[in-house]
Amino acid sequence: MVWRDGRGKSVFDFSGVLGSSPRIREMFQLLEMVAPSEATVLLLGETGTGKELVASAVHYHSSRNGKPFITINCAGFPETLLESELFGYEKGAFTGADHPKAGKIELAHGGTLFLDEIESMSVVMQGKLLRVLEDQKVHRLGGSRGIQVDMRVIAATNVPLKELVAEGKMRSDFYYRINVIPIQLIPLRQRKVDIPLLVQDFLHRHSVATSKGISSVSKQVMRQLVEYAWPGNIRELQNVLERAMVLTTGRVIEAVDLPGSSDENTQDRKSTSTDASLNDWLKEQEKQYLAQKLAVSQGNIAVTAKSCGIGVRTLSRKMREYGLDKKLFKQKEPIAETLPRREALISLPTRQMRQL
Repeated sequence: MVWRDGRGKSVFDFSGVLGSSPRIREMFQLLEMVAPSEATVLLLGETGTGKELVASAVHYHSSRNGKPFITINCAGFPETLLESELFGYEKGAFTGADHPKAGKIELAHGGTLFLDEIESMSVVMQGKLLRVLEDQKVHRLGGSRGIQVDMRVIAATNVPLKELVAEGKMRSDFYYRINVIPIQLIPLRQRKVDIPLLVQDFLHRHSVATSKGISSVSKQVMRQLVEYAWPGNIRELQNVLERAMVLTTGRVIEAVDLPGSSDENTQDRKSTSTDASLNDWLKEQEKQYLAQKLAVSQGNIAVTAKSCGIGVRTLSRKMREYGLDKKLFKQKEPIAETLPRREALISLPTRQMRQL
């Protein structure tokens, strides 16, 4: 979908994936061709470039969009647990298996299975998954019968898989099975022209920004954001903006915390100044940490205290000490929409509205 920003510039939108740079437009054209197909997709990109968002966009632009989109981070589980998560298990398959459980593969029947950080999967597990992909049948742990599955697979990685194949850490047949259509995601430092658009969109949608009436960043801040290298890509940009939103007192963000910033007004300069004591620095870090937790829970004291691992009274005392008012973090009615309407996104799940 194409719409225009406030300056009349064309903005390309693929289910919440935004951009206007030539490379983004080329990627969108490829996604539009690939999504309706049944082909296996391999997303290649650095950490924070939005691989899960792109995967879900592909799913919701396919004929499987009414079926499940199941995700699993292969690096988030030890091998034995990953196997049970993927394949499921029958009652009594192992100690603690008190009831049968369907695995991610089975749950993805009719829809799409997204395998993130596929490079962390062991060679043995690769062989087991390869068999499922070829036979379209999955066997639960402790089970004797095969369960028919119909799913599309989208995998993602942030490392060169060919090197893993050469090192013997990835099976060549598994590599060729998942590398049918590779799509390279573009790091933020190579699409800096999109940063103002991404900043505007993030401020427009974030609950803290709408509740505090934050509508923009200063020219000086925007210059800092555009000049920064963004090793953490979109995810790092969102974290920087979220911290700035929580700590700002006006409707325009006048300072951001960027590593290596030379701006006298940034939190980084204040926090790491040689004139500040260790105690002052620790307090500043604790304040920022609590502010971020409050923003996530939208000012819910009990939830925030639990997530921080402290008592409600302790949290309340620290909030008074740091001048953190829970009312600032409560989500209010959204401000009037200032960006052009994007009807194509209305029917998508809320999580689809994140940025690439």
